[in-house]
Amino acid sequence: MHLEVRNLDKHFGQFHAVQDVSFNVQKGHLIGLLGPSGGGKTSILRMLAGLESPDSGDIIFHGQKVNQLPPQEREIGFVFQNYALFKHMTVFDNIAFGLTVKKMKKPAIKERVQELVELTGLAGFEHRYPHQLSGGQRQRVAFARALAPEPQLLLLDEPFAAIDAKIRQELRTWLRELIERVGITSIFVTHDQDEAIEVADEIMIINGGRLEQKGTPWDIYKQPSTPFVASFIGESTIVDEVSLLKGFDHEQSHPGIHALIRPEYIEVGHASEFPFLSATEKGTVKHLHFRGSQWLVEVQVGQHSLITYRSLEKETLEIGQSVHVMVHRAYLFNDQESWIAENRLKQDTLSMFI
Repeated sequence: MHLEVRNLDKHFGQFHAVQDVSFNVQKGHLIGLLGPSGGGKTSILRMLAGLESPDSGDIIFHGQKVNQLPPQEREIGFVFQNYALFKHMTVFDNIAFGLTVKKMKKPAIKERVQELVELTGLAGFEHRYPHQLSGGQRQRVAFARALAPEPQLLLLDEPFAAIDAKIRQELRTWLRELIERVGITSIFVTHDQDEAIEVADEIMIINGGRLEQKGTPWDIYKQPSTPFVASFIGESTIVDEVSLLKGFDHEQSHPGIHALIRPEYIEVGHASEFPFLSATEKGTVKHLHFRGSQWLVEVQVGQHSLITYRSLEKETLEIGQSVHVMVHRAYLFNDQESWIAENRLKQDTLSMFI
């Protein structure tokens, strides 16, 4: 399916929930709608499903405008964050519900349900009721039920929000593999950056009802197109006077220019660890946070408090310790544009060896 959305707009009373949103989705892609709460993600999803009507704009599925089509005629599967399973029905009957409504013959229903039970790892649970299942199993039933009528588009509204962290991690991998096997175009809402980055082919950042940026997780992380995206994705530090950091120029600190410095742009350690010591400056370790595979280090450099990572294989730092710090680059932006600034002293030193 090719999905196209043109200039979608929606008000709820005086609240402008969705503002002139346009995008395309390629067939078979898994798209993550990511953004803060109240940003408009679920409103977009509900309009695609036909559960809400846009004030203006067009929703086009494989060349057909569907604004006026009711939900049951849009060939859409919807998975809600609270599962929305029928408590009085078994797993089998929950999955079969949509097929029964379509008045399929019983042998065909049984064959389709059995296929989905195998696909979603629910074999052996067909005769259990929702209260006899774990959260992860109930969500798998919800996925199977949504897929049963063979929809052309699958919509998921924070599908893992009600599941504990360990099972949520397992279901992310399972969902990615399931979508690839089925080949269905899918859009899911989430406020979890890790979830969107891990699962989605592309991410759409929604904020204040507007589409801030659409692209692969890598592109959005490395080349954010707006100040909001730059500050929203990943851990980072916003600096207003980047020229106070060694290697950066005064013209990069004009009023209205801000610098975003990601942890991987910063290196912290002992003097012996730096080949270009002249491009570093002194700092003091403020806090250390163990992150399993690495340390998250908060270091004070002059008036700036910066965040970076340090490998567990290197000598462990201590709070209050004096260290050397190199800021390799900064992402600069104002209200109109953004660009990358490299540490000039590092670049000058490198050029001497070329």
